[in-house]
Amino acid sequence: MNEQFLIAEHIHKDWDNVKVDFSFAAEKGSFTSIVGPSGSGKSTVLRTIAGLIPPAAQTRIMLDGADITTLTPGKRGCGLMFQNGSLFLHMTVADNVGYGLRCQGLSRRAARREAEAFLVRFKLEGFGNRWPETLSGGEAQRVALARTLIVHPKLVLFDEPFSALDAPLRKTLAQDILAMQKEFAFTAVMVTHDIAEAKYMSSRIILMQQGKKIWDGAAAEFNEQLIREAEGASTAPQPCS
Repeated sequence: MNEQFLIAEHIHKDWDNVKVDFSFAAEKGSFTSIVGPSGSGKSTVLRTIAGLIPPAAQTRIMLDGADITTLTPGKRGCGLMFQNGSLFLHMTVADNVGYGLRCQGLSRRAARREAEAFLVRFKLEGFGNRWPETLSGGEAQRVALARTLIVHPKLVLFDEPFSALDAPLRKTLAQDILAMQKEFAFTAVMVTHDIAEAKYMSSRIILMQQGKKIWDGAAAEFNEQLIREAEGASTAPQPCS
């Protein structure tokens, strides 16, 4: 049996109309997609793993054998890439990419030098002195990916990374991410509402509906009928107690 590299147990959150109670595990080097409609709790799961949402009392998150449940985001060994890149607008591209290195104690000059070299791998040579507002959507997402990967995280979390891009750019960035996963051997978890993206990117898909895991299996076995069945079950009248 393969090693369970990430274990997330009882990620719990109560919203006005959704109660999230979600558990899953992922093997080392795997790519898992969590799919579901808006408001199903997907981003809550991702942000709790990243440490951006405080864990509930019953939550436990293990990464590579270490309990990271209560660690601050910077000490978890996780990278998080948002749908809009979330670049720091007051920093140049090189300073954005080198930000994580600065947090690890490198000088600005050393971090910038490493960032400039790293940008070449993302077809962004010469972009170091540019400002985020001058970038196209695809360029900004590649910068965000470079910023995430330069610190070599064990786990990379993708929150709808393609939703702000048009179709050709989506495909290009997806190919970039898969190539980088092969090179850096990180474990990946992505949340998305796009089934085609999930099937292309991942080997495993988890369907989430109203805060719960509805289906979990191989990406090749996933189909639209499962979503329709889940939606029908969630709206069906409940028996009287």
